[in-house]
Amino acid sequence: YVAAVYEHESILSLAPAAPVERRAALELMGRNLDIYEQQVLAAARQGAQIIVFPEDGIHGFNFTRSSIYPYLDFIPHSHSGKWNPCREPYLYNDTEVVQRLSCMALQNKIFLVANLGSKQPCERWEPRCPSDGRFQFNTNVALGADGALLATYRKHNLYFESAFDTPAEPDHALFDTPFAGRFGMFTCFDILFYEPAVSLIRQYNLKQIVYPTAWMNQLPLLSAVEFQQAFSTAFNVNILAANIHHPTLGMTGSGIYTPVKSFIYHNMESYGGKLIVAEIPVITADYKTNSEETPGRVSEKGIGKEQSPPSFYAEMMYDNFTFVPLWGEKGELQVCANSLCCYLNYQRAVLTDELYALGVFDGLHTVHGTYYVQACALVKCGGLSFSTCGQEVTDATALIDFQLWGNMSTPYIFPLLLTSGITLDFADHMGWKNNYYFLSKNRTSAGLLTAALYGRWYEKD
Repeated sequence: YVAAVYEHESILSLAPAAPVERRAALELMGRNLDIYEQQVLAAARQGAQIIVFPEDGIHGFNFTRSSIYPYLDFIPHSHSGKWNPCREPYLYNDTEVVQRLSCMALQNKIFLVANLGSKQPCERWEPRCPSDGRFQFNTNVALGADGALLATYRKHNLYFESAFDTPAEPDHALFDTPFAGRFGMFTCFDILFYEPAVSLIRQYNLKQIVYPTAWMNQLPLLSAVEFQQAFSTAFNVNILAANIHHPTLGMTGSGIYTPVKSFIYHNMESYGGKLIVAEIPVITADYKTNSEETPGRVSEKGIGKEQSPPSFYAEMMYDNFTFVPLWGEKGELQVCANSLCCYLNYQRAVLTDELYALGVFDGLHTVHGTYYVQACALVKCGGLSFSTCGQEVTDATALIDFQLWGNMSTPYIFPLLLTSGITLDFADHMGWKNNYYFLSKNRTSAGLLTAALYGRWYEKD
């Protein structure tokens, strides 16, 4: 099927915390919706059957709970597909934004997924009802090619969004299409948690995901395109991921991902939006994307004391990693922390003056969210001193053949493979063998930035 995602440089309010009237809010959102309209038309002309827009693309961000109120639409939270906002605009008040989105879908005969703010009145006596008498949700809507509202999703894992409420129960949002079967949807930070992302995929055996996001890149392990790709690979799903484009805030990175191929956009240099349109296969049943092969076990004598480089500590992604440096053209390394041991066999084509290190972390990550991580990571350091390992690096020249493996305690492993200029590569082989997860690659397509096994141990959150 043909899918489209749009990375949108949203027109933002200059004073998001200042109160405005609904009319002024609609005027600002209308300017973003004008751009959406052009992009829907462009995507439809290229044969796209579905288009996905980013999180916060219509209203922006940095609002307070009260200042975002004029920007909120009323959206009935149901999965009925009974309401067509374009054809029945008078059914509810305050639905101007979803009406416009519905009409774009209808006029271009395209499925459309967008993110907006929604409100839902509640009675003061209801449990969890906020003191102002309403819930405010960060909401995705999926609209059919006839303009009907097919599904709504209210973001569950909020990322410092004081303007919004968390729904009492995680939404499992699904909608059916004639061209690719059933899609599921969730938003941004949700991708790092079991609920609803993993449980949704598991429960409904989903193969297609739509994913609006407003993601601030964090190298070396959580760049947008890097993690979106890893998620697609880990769960064997297609992901249509739309990010917003604000390079000054570190926000870029969208794509259409299959477990074996990606169509991505990552651009920290220029301004303006970007439409990606790609034809991808419908995944029906599970298929193995990479053949398994046995990783060579490192023998204890291979890590003899005499040749073992020193281990050191450095901060990476706000976590205290234990590292060992890669010295020489080739070698075998091991580094452990808590219950996790990581192993690496490597060979470099040419020795470059770049420092690489193998790092391990097994613990609770506590900055910008709390979640338990098990990671084995081969990274390029920022400079030649140990203290630069874990820094954000975007360019590299070293071509390294490697086999990386670890005795991970969780089945949820995201294989990361990032190359110079924030480009992606695919492993030659990966998977479980005995109680080890491994990833191997001969000759990356460009200099290696990051090769990692990023494990999420959800039960220990």
